[in-house]
Amino acid sequence: MATFLFRLGRWAFRRRWYVALLWAGVLACVGLGALKAPGTTDQEFSMPGIESQKAFDLMEERFPGAAADGATARVVFVAPDGQKVTAADNRKAVEEAVDSLGDGSQVAGVADPFESQAVSKDGSTAYATVTYKVKSEEVTDASRTAVDKAAEQAREAGLTVEAGGSAMDSGGGPGGVAEIIGISMAAVVLLITFGSLAAAGLPLLTAIIGVAITMFTITLLGSALGLSTSTGTLAMMLGLAVGIDYALFVVSRYREERAKGHSPQEAAGLAVGTAGSAVVFAGLTVVIALAGLAVVGIPMLTKMGLAAAGAVVVAVLIALTVVPALLGFWPNAVLPRTARRGARRAKKARVPTRTLLVRRAVAGKKAVSGRTVLSGEAALGEHRLPGGEGSSDAEAPKDNLGTRWARFVLRRPLPVLILGVLGLAALALPATGLQLGMPGDEAKSTATTERRAYDALADGFGPGFNGPLTIVVDAKGAADPKAAVSTISEEVSDTKGVVSVSQARFNEAGDTAVFSATPSTSPTDAKTKTLVKTIRAERSATEAAADGVTFEVTGTTALNIDIATKVQGALIPYLITIVGLAVVLLLIVFRSLLVPLKAAFGFLLSVLAALGAVVAVFQEGHGASLFGVEQTGPIMSMMPIFLVGIVFGLAMDYEVFLVSRMRESYVHGESAREAVVSGFRHSARVVVAAALIMIAVFAGFIGESDSMIKMIGFGLATAVLFDAFVVRMALVPAILSLLGDKAWWLPKWMDRILPRVDVEGETLNRRPAEHEVEALAPEDPVRAGV
Repeated sequence: MATFLFRLGRWAFRRRWYVALLWAGVLACVGLGALKAPGTTDQEFSMPGIESQKAFDLMEERFPGAAADGATARVVFVAPDGQKVTAADNRKAVEEAVDSLGDGSQVAGVADPFESQAVSKDGSTAYATVTYKVKSEEVTDASRTAVDKAAEQAREAGLTVEAGGSAMDSGGGPGGVAEIIGISMAAVVLLITFGSLAAAGLPLLTAIIGVAITMFTITLLGSALGLSTSTGTLAMMLGLAVGIDYALFVVSRYREERAKGHSPQEAAGLAVGTAGSAVVFAGLTVVIALAGLAVVGIPMLTKMGLAAAGAVVVAVLIALTVVPALLGFWPNAVLPRTARRGARRAKKARVPTRTLLVRRAVAGKKAVSGRTVLSGEAALGEHRLPGGEGSSDAEAPKDNLGTRWARFVLRRPLPVLILGVLGLAALALPATGLQLGMPGDEAKSTATTERRAYDALADGFGPGFNGPLTIVVDAKGAADPKAAVSTISEEVSDTKGVVSVSQARFNEAGDTAVFSATPSTSPTDAKTKTLVKTIRAERSATEAAADGVTFEVTGTTALNIDIATKVQGALIPYLITIVGLAVVLLLIVFRSLLVPLKAAFGFLLSVLAALGAVVAVFQEGHGASLFGVEQTGPIMSMMPIFLVGIVFGLAMDYEVFLVSRMRESYVHGESAREAVVSGFRHSARVVVAAALIMIAVFAGFIGESDSMIKMIGFGLATAVLFDAFVVRMALVPAILSLLGDKAWWLPKWMDRILPRVDVEGETLNRRPAEHEVEALAPEDPVRAGV
């Protein structure tokens, strides 16, 4: 692996124009294709295998066109205090607004509240339902403006008017704000880390290229594969984070190799061969975690995972090819300021011709394998940077903050381990009270008309009005379908917790009916979940009372309950799948039995602590206002599985980057404790910078208005914080210190069957010194940037 990537890095450095043109061509092709493609959609959510989905499928089959996914808007009219909407003046204002709502080419129809019995019992509230010929994402701004104008017309008559429904959802906040915030914060971190504008800008540039290719590809394939806008958001979020981090590690290793005295081309090859190997396996763990979302059995979740996995693959490829190619264009620009000065002085001091350089070095030539090549010392003498290995001013590695921290942990590993585990366990405690659900208009800001419409309906018609249950009755085998449906309706109406049922509506064939049951509690209340379970549990007795019929419960509320149940059931198989595959991968990478198990243990601690933080903020409301959370409530049903999948991949990133450097030092002869210190000396600062960048990118999405994206951004930022700074920076060195040499133990039979991939670049260190000069000789030294 290391040898192949070494050659790839040198090739990309040497053939930089080809690499640049190749990726520019890819970007142009997918970009032009995206411009002509229909783009992503907000496709209908589906969940095969659950009762709610089966009922919906039956409705589509028996009511052709009636179950279409056309958008709807619900306009709510509230009379002034002490008045009723049925009063003459108020009624006239409502009817005029209804007439206005019926105008527009996209409107299919409007239900008059006085004719459809959409008036509350106390007469204070009424609502009109507007149906559209198009899907919610196809509703134009002109159609929404027409609703606003009709509402304003009624407000002038003294009524309070609000509008909700899928047609009024125009999407999230201003596009690109979260990305700009994340990129800006990442730029600051990179600039502080590298102290060079070029070194800070290169990872940002390559990450943006990768994200652009990914987003164009998603847009290009969005319509054909049914990809939603949320799919693109998640891919962008992860693409930015890992794209910056992967490039950061390659650039950092390049700077390190240049400081050792290697030529630019050789340093690029070594950087890709060593740090690039870690990038490949870190990327594989993220891909495994994301692709593993298919185990859950939710098509939308599978598509989001695969799209995000594609973004990670693009980020890996760019880190291995585009980064060394750009280093080839500006080999000294990414170096520290002192190194750049030294390179400029060395460049002025030598004769800039390849002929003179070779003649000067010919005195040091020797025969290797029957060929005449240049001695490494003769060829490289004045090419070495000040302070590099083999130079007169080379010194022993100096301690930095990373080594001082590592030694602090190594002196007291047990207290650090106990404190870290107990701290994360305490943060995870709120997760024991986790409640799952799907946020709706009730989770939006009170500044939005959708939230005010939701509250007005709850006040006028009861909290359960916003989440009615839909009962689908299959009466195909009944002798008297109407009588059988009536019996079902009465049985459901008598169930404790149901306040009312609507009149049943039959299809043209008369063999299927649909009616609604309004709960007494809100859609996210635990009592509503109990009600759905009760109706289903008593189904056998209810169906027996109406011989020859069956019924199923669906609707948004029941669908959310079914989703939560399915996700909870899939969580353990999903964990087993991704952890099992990743442990096997880490066994191959580290050739150790205990290191992968330790990595999995640390991941579980960090993800549980992050989930506890999400529950504390979004469900219990602690500090909710600081993050713009308007309404607390159940955690989004898919949040735990998202958090587990994505955080697992990112946690393994830091594990691979940090521990692979320790493994590299250990296999090169250092003791187990010294290897920990060496790993922190070379990797701690970069891992911290990478973690801060990921936190910045994810935290930028907390500002999104979409509650799902806000929750995911907060959860991921918190998880990276815990994993990088507690698990990897504290628990990892503490555990490795306690294990000693046993940390790197592998049974002999396992050592024989596992493939050797050489992530630590051991084969690269066995290469003859002359190999570097052979690579340099065909290149003009001035163009090489030495």
